[in-house]
Amino acid sequence: MKRPLEGILVADFSRVLAGPLATMMLADLGARVIKVERPGTGDDTRHWGPPYSSTGTTYFDSVNRNKESICLDLAEPADLALGVELALQADVLVENFKPGGMNKIGLGYGDLADRNPGLVYASISGFGDRGGADLPGYDFIVQALGGLMSITGEAEGSPAKAGVALVDVLTAKDTVIGILAALAARQSGGRGAHLKMNLLSSLQGALANQAQAFLGAGEIPGRMGNEHPSIVPYQLLEAADGPVAVACGNDSQFARLCRELDVPGLASDPRFVTNKDRVAHRRDLIPLLERALSRAPAEEWQARLSAAGVPAGKVATIDQGLAYAESLGLEPTIDVRDASGSILGRQIRHPITWDPPFAPRTDAPPRLGQDTGDVVSWLASKAPKADDGAPAARS
Repeated sequence: MKRPLEGILVADFSRVLAGPLATMMLADLGARVIKVERPGTGDDTRHWGPPYSSTGTTYFDSVNRNKESICLDLAEPADLALGVELALQADVLVENFKPGGMNKIGLGYGDLADRNPGLVYASISGFGDRGGADLPGYDFIVQALGGLMSITGEAEGSPAKAGVALVDVLTAKDTVIGILAALAARQSGGRGAHLKMNLLSSLQGALANQAQAFLGAGEIPGRMGNEHPSIVPYQLLEAADGPVAVACGNDSQFARLCRELDVPGLASDPRFVTNKDRVAHRRDLIPLLERALSRAPAEEWQARLSAAGVPAGKVATIDQGLAYAESLGLEPTIDVRDASGSILGRQIRHPITWDPPFAPRTDAPPRLGQDTGDVVSWLASKAPKADDGAPAARS
């Protein structure tokens, strides 16, 4: 099967995480992504280590496979002209400059739309281009200001961030959704669009039931550790050697849990018969369940409860989580290769499985500026001929 985005050219003027992750997802689906980097230093994440890999920092590697890298100093007229030409050839442009920054150098949507009417132009910021235009868009700060930290962590402890830059990841996925929708709309209308994403909106769009608790019922959620505000038991419970996650989404699952724990009477106890009852009597129920769980280790309970149809799982490390996915036949990783075909390392694969399948791209993350010469030559062949010849980029 042909790769879904084959023939789509993406000009990637983004750096760090949200933008590069979005463009890598497009590259995984077959788009040609040309990443524009600063001469000498490149993307900030090329220097965010340790840990390091054979191709650079693992942070940079995680969001930049299947791309070409060119170095352009956009403060220099010759290089800027190449950047403009790249944008004019592109189907998609992704940028996360400070709001208004691309306009100042002649690469804003208004500068390009008439000359490239089909361009899908995606701008990513931290807090939008109005009142928050001057605020720096750091994931950690957005988690704090947007409300996520207030519901993350133990009830009596400090607010906590997620263990990954979750807001950047959510914004990347929103960006890809918007780009794909705009490309689909372009097929009938012929024109592209200017898409504006910001980290704060993506975070709040992902607060789901927690935000609606406030909007619909006036309740402001707080931190509950690993407990669920509306379902019990749906949390970590202590087994003999550590915690096991148990998630009973309905009353029949709770009854099966009680049978497997050899405490069937709990399922008919008036305090625990329905989920509403269990939420009201959470503090009574949890110690009883943990007393029963203390008879065996977490891994054993995972096997026994899963076999009984009760969602349960031991808390795994990342390596254990990947091994578990492999045991299920999910193929969570791919090998990335250099131009000669030599394997340089493993990465998390694009999470969508296609049927019929297509051959995935497996290009290792690019070295800084490795494709400058080839791309500049190609752009020079596309650009209107100037009296003084084609501009040359810095490597």
